[in-house]
Parts: sequence; structure tokens; C-alpha cells
Amino acid sequence: MAAPPPSTCFLGWGVTARGSFTGTLLYARSCPSPFRFPLTPSCKMRHRNFSLQNKKQHAKKINMERPPANVNFRSNSDNDSDSNNSSKDSTLFSNNETDSEGGIIIPIESKHSKAKEDTSPSNNETGLKGGITIAVESEHSKEKEGTNSSPINEDLMVDTFLSNDITPASTKSDGEQLSGIHLQDLIGMIRNAEKNVHLLNLARIRALDDLGKIIEEKEALQTDINVLEMKLAETDGRLKMAAQEKIRVELLEDQLEKLRSELSSRGSSMEHVQDMNSAVSSSQIDAVNYFTQELELLRAENMSLKDELEVLKGDLVNVRETGHRIQMLEEERFSLESSLKEFEFKLAASQEDVSNISSLKSECKNLYEKVDSLQELLDNTTKHTDEAFKVLQQNQELRKKVDRLEESLSEANLYRLSAEKMQQYGELMQQKIKLLDERLQRSDADIHSYVQLYQDSMKEFQDTLSNLKEQINKRAEDEPVHDKPSEFWSNLLLMVDGWFLEKKILADEARLLREMIWNRERKICDAYLSSKEMNESEIITTFLRLVSSAPGERLHIIHIAAELAPVAKVGGLGDVLTGLSKALQRRGHLVELVLPKYDCMNYELIQDFKALDVPVESYFDGRLFKNKIWVGTVEGLPVYFIEPHHPSKFFWRGQFYGEHDDFKRFSFFSRAALELLLQAGKRPDIIHCHDWQTAFVAPLYWDLYVPKGLNSARICFTCHNFAYQGNAPASDLASCGLDVHQLNRQDRMQDNSSRDRINAVKGAIVFSNIVTTVSPTYAQEMLTPEGGWGLNSTLNLHSKKFVGILNGIDTDAWNPATDRFLKVQYHAYDTKGKAENKEGLRRYLGMSSANANQPLVACITRLVPQKGVHLIRHALYRTLELGGQFILLGSSPVAQIQREFEEIGNHFRNHEHARLVLKYDESLSHLIYAASDMFIIPSIFEPCGLTQMIAMRYGSIPIARKTGGLNDSVFDLDDNSIPVQYRNGFTFLTADEQGLNSALERAFYHYKNDPDGWKQLVQKDMNIDFSWDSSASLYEELYMKSVSRAKNAIRS
Repeated sequence: MAAPPPSTCFLGWGVTARGSFTGTLLYARSCPSPFRFPLTPSCKMRHRNFSLQNKKQHAKKINMERPPANVNFRSNSDNDSDSNNSSKDSTLFSNNETDSEGGIIIPIESKHSKAKEDTSPSNNETGLKGGITIAVESEHSKEKEGTNSSPINEDLMVDTFLSNDITPASTKSDGEQLSGIHLQDLIGMIRNAEKNVHLLNLARIRALDDLGKIIEEKEALQTDINVLEMKLAETDGRLKMAAQEKIRVELLEDQLEKLRSELSSRGSSMEHVQDMNSAVSSSQIDAVNYFTQELELLRAENMSLKDELEVLKGDLVNVRETGHRIQMLEEERFSLESSLKEFEFKLAASQEDVSNISSLKSECKNLYEKVDSLQELLDNTTKHTDEAFKVLQQNQELRKKVDRLEESLSEANLYRLSAEKMQQYGELMQQKIKLLDERLQRSDADIHSYVQLYQDSMKEFQDTLSNLKEQINKRAEDEPVHDKPSEFWSNLLLMVDGWFLEKKILADEARLLREMIWNRERKICDAYLSSKEMNESEIITTFLRLVSSAPGERLHIIHIAAELAPVAKVGGLGDVLTGLSKALQRRGHLVELVLPKYDCMNYELIQDFKALDVPVESYFDGRLFKNKIWVGTVEGLPVYFIEPHHPSKFFWRGQFYGEHDDFKRFSFFSRAALELLLQAGKRPDIIHCHDWQTAFVAPLYWDLYVPKGLNSARICFTCHNFAYQGNAPASDLASCGLDVHQLNRQDRMQDNSSRDRINAVKGAIVFSNIVTTVSPTYAQEMLTPEGGWGLNSTLNLHSKKFVGILNGIDTDAWNPATDRFLKVQYHAYDTKGKAENKEGLRRYLGMSSANANQPLVACITRLVPQKGVHLIRHALYRTLELGGQFILLGSSPVAQIQREFEEIGNHFRNHEHARLVLKYDESLSHLIYAASDMFIIPSIFEPCGLTQMIAMRYGSIPIARKTGGLNDSVFDLDDNSIPVQYRNGFTFLTADEQGLNSALERAFYHYKNDPDGWKQLVQKDMNIDFSWDSSASLYEELYMKSVSRAKNAIRS
């Protein structure tokens, strides 16, 4: 049987660790495709109506199906290239050398090759028998040959680092030029590493897919073999029965012969003998003929089965060969995984070096600023010195005048005028001389003071310069602890927690080490830096010598949530969690986060991402399930990711929300998160859970985990949108271990509108110590029957612990002075860049730029009923009627709304004053904020809203409806009841077209008729502080009060 063609590629790689990548060789091994067997014949004789020859022909037809001979190794992006690139690719495959078994040589570009390398097989290629060789070409050789390889997308963080942190060599000293060269090599290494990781991941996925197919085919073959063996045994049994029948027939024939001989010997009458003989012989002959035919049929079937058995034996040999190839495939996969892990470790080390270089550059920048200030001081001192020299020159001129006067006095004495006149003259001259002497003394004193000031300034300059030199030397030897980035301390914290979970240190030791990291003590920093070259046991020993430090007095806060920007972001919850956690961390608190490990997260944004070698078991549906714990840092925050080993694959769905079993998914996660805190020996002061997805934490904590010893925390629950409450049948609550009978009560978790359903948000309100929402006005609306979403009675009952705190925004990410997505950066005191961004956006979207002063109205939102989609549509038409331009950026999860706006977008496709971009584009959103003059937010209800804050940060005046957080952040310019300093936009109350028209028309009137007042309004809005610092201080106050009450209750 001919071997099938190759179908699977295995890849291996090699890389050098110093300087740059010298090249990458990937090896491929071909593997036969699995066999398919024909259908087996029936073993029942009455159904034997088809021939063995037809079955063999059918088997041949099936076995002739072969996979394609040419395997395409390009990524999806290659498929979108134009015809020119396609022709080049085909030429590349046709021209490259192949080995004896049909292997293909694929060149890969290497940007940092230091010499031109020959692309012949002897220099650049390493072939495997029957495999595929991927050769590496230098950049220069690529230019000579004219080949073109498809680019691989690079990471956005690397692009940012390249655009912001690399200084041209022409402005650096010799040492800094050398540092820049090493940095470029390092960045090149990271780029090539990402390319190779991408190729390795593709090869790994293909290998795993083919492995699964081969295993399935092997199982199918084994099943067919078992069936045929059973049928063969049945046929053997029938053959034995046929042989017995044949023996019986032969015995009957012998008896017949004996009977004939007896009849003839007795001399019976011939007629009687003939009748008897004819009767016996006819019946026996019929039986013999029947059994003979049956025997022939059985023999023929036996021969066919033997032939099929021989075919199956050959197939079994091929299956064994396939098993051998599977074993080789697994060995290759193991080696590939080990190499990939080693490379990821090297990549993490490289990124750490890059972060260190960034910190050194910031320090260098600070030193340059100090030198500039010293230079200014030296310039001032020089000016004083120049003034002193001018006074000295004036003093010299006075001396000359005194000399001339003395000469005149001597002449007067010579002429001897009258004694009286001479005496008067002499007295007058003495007075003048006295005055001149006094002025001279004062001048000398001034000169002396100036000289002394100059000397003091020079001394101060020398002292400052010496101090700076000492600081530079000291930082070079031992960097101050507070200059360490947040990732450094987060990594230390995760390392200590990993030791404790792996039972390598005791609970008390882990607690003391956590407190030292929390306080950012120098000795633990020095211990870690000095133990980098040690193994893990030596590092643990070094750390355990430091466990005598006293604990700090700050809070330990753990957030449990379903989102975290930027790795797992759906809406505003992810932004809030990241912004609040970073602000609390800056205030000196220990902040940790627990999230599900989704399969669709942005893993490239997680630093030091790794799995802990210890499973955490949690209860669900009457049994224990293991959870794999992953750790990493996001935006400098330590994060735990929980990966459940549950057959339902709760968080491997390709999306964050919207599954039919969301209630079970997040109730499982809530219990697993508390189990992690218990087994890790955590003793937090605050456990902060968010929205209905983690509302289960509150009842689980008090009913199940406080009795187990996790009893140090106060529970804070924040609902970001009360429209989503987590309703489900009461029986579903039992899955996570809660007592349905005890909790399905009106004063606990029973839904206010249905007795047989429970409400997760209501349970969190009842069982939490602190309940917050995202703005004060939204909190007041929730206490009313009209705006309370059915929970107003519960919230009124617990109103003493219910408060609204306005969210903030990340002012580092949303900063027009540093925003890399803008055409031109600008700030509140120089808004010329805003006009340039407006012009750039118009050109980008193909809109008219004829009138630079034409007002531009923008809207960035999700197109859902909550956001007032009918008012957004009306605002588009009304803006055009008023002579403005309108831009909409956003999409809708509701199919009908999406189709409606697509039709509107098609209508305005070629309109010069309107554009609808029905998707979300991060970079375009930044440009729209910067370019727009007005920003419309006509929400029906809005818990907080962040877009109005971002718009004001970029100088776009908000036009908003007075609801929720909009009412707490936007104040009407024409409302005389509001102090002038707080007026920052235009508002309307009723959610109808008349209300929107009034606000929009007033905004256009101010824009067109009061340009100076509009400019002042833009500057005032840009200076408003919407950072998380003020909001974090309010949360901090709530935390402190709750913890203090708990401690007082324990004392009493």
C-alpha cells in the first residue's frame, strides 16, 4: 500500500541570547494521513447479495482521498495580500531548494544580521528528511534578491516605547550612543522574538489539530478491527457446523449403500427394491446437493474473509506505524513547549531591562532639569557680578574727580585768594570730599557685598553640583526604594504568595514578608536584588532572615470583579476598577485583584504572567473542582486569574458575558475566589466586589467562609448599573453551596417581584457592610420607585450604608498634552493644536474643510436604548440644519438598531458634513475628542458616564441630559442658580427632541457669537480635575470608617 502524502508540520527553533537574533531554523517532519476502512460485509447468509470485488473497489475509492501536497504555512494576513505578493510567494516556493523527500525551504527576514549571509543550502539551510526547512536571510541579502516576506504585526507597547523613549544619537554623548545601540539591539531581539513566537504558535496549533485527527482515526480503525474479528469468529463457527453436516451426509451415504446391499442379498422383489431405492436415493441426493452448495458458499465466504483479514493486518501494521509517528510527534511537541517557555523567560527578562532603562532615562531627565536650574542660578549670579563691576567703575570715576578737586585745591592755595573766601571754599571742599568719601565707602561696601554674594553663589553651586554627583553615584550603586516601579513590588508579592501556596514558607512568615513588601522596606528590596543569581531555596532562606519587621498601618484591599482594563474590558467597569485600584495603591494601600481567566483576554498586556504549581479546589454542584491559579501584573497591579477545571469550560467561550449559564459561571468564580483567599492565608481589611457577577461574594463570605477562619474583612459592594441584577430561579443558588431555604426570603435574597426567584444584587445589598454606586444623583434616583429598578424598598431599608461616589478617569491615558493618537498635542493654555486636530480629522474622514470655524459635534457611545438612540439620530439632523458638522463613533449589540444606523450611514456616506463610523476604534476616539467642539450625551439614564469627563479634558463642551452622573459633572452655562465657576456645559431635562434642541441651539449661539467666551469655557473645562484621586479619598474614608467600627465592636 502506498504511503499517504505529508500532512503535518512540526517546528523547532533556536535563538542566541546576546545582542540580537542571528537566525532561526525551523524543522518539519512529515506524517502520513490516517487510513479509512471500507464497510464490513454482513455475516448473515440471506443478506449476501453483493460481491467482495465491489467492496474492494469501494475501499480503493475511499483510500484514494489524499490531502493536498502543498501545505500553506502563511498566516491569515498573507491571504489578504495583493496579486503581486501572491506571485512573489509562489515564485519563492518554486525557486527555493527542496530535499529528497519533498521538503520546502521558507526564508524568514532577520533585521539584525551583522553580515551578508549566503542563502545556499550549505550556509543558511538545515534540512530534515521528508521535512520543511525555514531559512533565515539577512536584510541586505533580502534587498538583493528582491524577495518580500509578509510583515507580522508588532505589539503596541513596543511601538510606543520606540516612538517615545529612543533619543537620536546626534544629541547624546558617546556613552549614551553606546547605550542607544544596545537598546536598539534589545528591541530588535524583542521584535524577532515576537515574530518567532507567532510562527511557533501557528505550528503548535497545526500539530495539535493533526494529532487529534490521527488519534480519532486510530480509534475508528481499532473499532473496525474488533467488529471484523467478531464476524470472523462467527464464520469459523459456521464452518465447523458445515463440516459436521458433511460428516453426517457421508454417514447417511454409507448407510444407504449398506441398505442396498442387504436388499439385493435378500432377493426381495425387484419392484419393491426399485421403489424403495428411488425414494431413498432422491431424498438423500437432494440433501447432499443442498449441503454441498452450502459448503461451497461457506468456503467462498471464508476465502473472502481471509483476504479481508490480510488487508486488515496490513492496515494494522500501518496503524502501529502511525502510533510510532504519534509518539515522535508528542516528543517533538514537548521539546517545542520547553523551548517556548525558555524563550518567554528570556523575553520577560528583556522587558524588565527595558523598564529599567526607561527609569534611568527619567532620572537622567530630572538631573538635566536640576542642571538647568543651577545654570539659571549661575546666570543670575553673573548678572549681579556685572552690576558690581559697573559700581566699581563708577567708584573709580569718583576717585578721578576727587583727584581733580585736590589738584584744584592745590592751585587755589598757590594763588592765595582771600582768607575768608579760601576758608569758605576749603570748608565746602571738605564737605564735598567727605560726601565723596562716604559714597566711596558705600560703593566699597556694595562691591564687597556683591563679591561676597557671588562667592556664596559659586560655593552653593559647587555644593549642589557635588551633591548631584554624589546622588548620581549613589543611585548608580543603590537605587532608592521609592523609585522602584509598581511592577517590582507586585512581582515580589506574587512570588511570596506562590511560596506560601506551594507550602514552602509558613503562614506567619508569608504575612510578615507581605507587610514588608507593602511598606516597601529597603531591606527586602536589597535582599531581592542581591539574590537574583541564587536558586529558589537560597532566595527563600535570604527572605526568611527578614521576618522581624513590624506590620504597617495601611489597608489591605482585594477587588473581586469580572472586568479589568485593558486586559478584560467590556464597558466602564474595567476602567473604574483599574483607575480606583491605581489611585488607592498610590495612597499607600496594598491592593490586589482577582479575575476569571478568560480565553479572550489581551494576554500580551499582562506582565510576568505565570501559573502557580498548586491547584485550589472549590465546591460546586455537590463536588469539588480544581482551579488553576495564574498570577501577573496589569498596570502595576498584582492580579490573580482563576481558571476552573470544570467540564462546562466556564471561561473558555470566546466572550466575557452573554452566555446562557452566566449565573452558574460567576457564582462558581465567586466561591473559587474566596477559596483562593482562604488557602493563600490572606487577611484583607476590605473585600470589594463589583456588579451582580461577583455579588455572590457577600453571602458566601458571611455564611460559609467566616466560620472557616476568613473573618478579617469588611465587604464593600459597588453596583455600576442597577439595570442588571442577576436574577435566576432560587434552585440555581444551591450550586455554589448556599442554603436556598434560608436565603430565599423577602429580607435576604428573594427577588422583590417573584417569590420563586433570587436576586444576586439584592443579596449583596443585604449582606455587605458598604454599598456604593457610581454617582450621588444616581444613588438618589435608585431610592425612588421610578428609578429604583424594583430595589428601591431594599435600598431605602439599608440607606445608612448606601452612598454614591462619582467615578474618575485615568488622566494619564486621557491627556491631550501627551496623547500619541493625536496629530498635534496641546494643553489648556495653548489650544491651537485643537484646530489642527480638527482639520486632520476632517481630512481623514473626507469631510469638508472649507470653513475652519464651522462647529463640529461628536458622539461616542454604545447604540443601546439607555443612551437615547432616538435623540442621537435627531441630533444628527438638527446639527446639519444649524450649519454644523456631526460625527458618530459606536456600534450596537441590538441588530435592529445597528441596521437602522447602517442605513443612515449609507445615506450620509458622501455627505460633506456628516460621518457615521459604526464600530469602536480606540485611536479614532482620541482624535474625535480632540477635534470636536461639542460632545453630545443624551442618555435616558446614566449611572455615571465617563465620556463627558474625557470630552472636557480635551476641550469639547458637553451637551448632556440632567440624569445620574451627568447631573453631577455637567452644569449649564446659562443656569444662574449655579455659581459661575462651576458652569461647564449645556444641559436639558426632558428626554425629548424639544429639550435637546434647546441645549444644542444655545451651544451654537455661544459658539458663533461669543468666541472669546467660548475659548475661556474650553480652557476652564480642560482644567477641571476629573482624576481618581478625589474619588479614591472618598472610598478610603468609607473603608477606614467600616474597619474602625468593626474593631470597636470587637473591643466592646
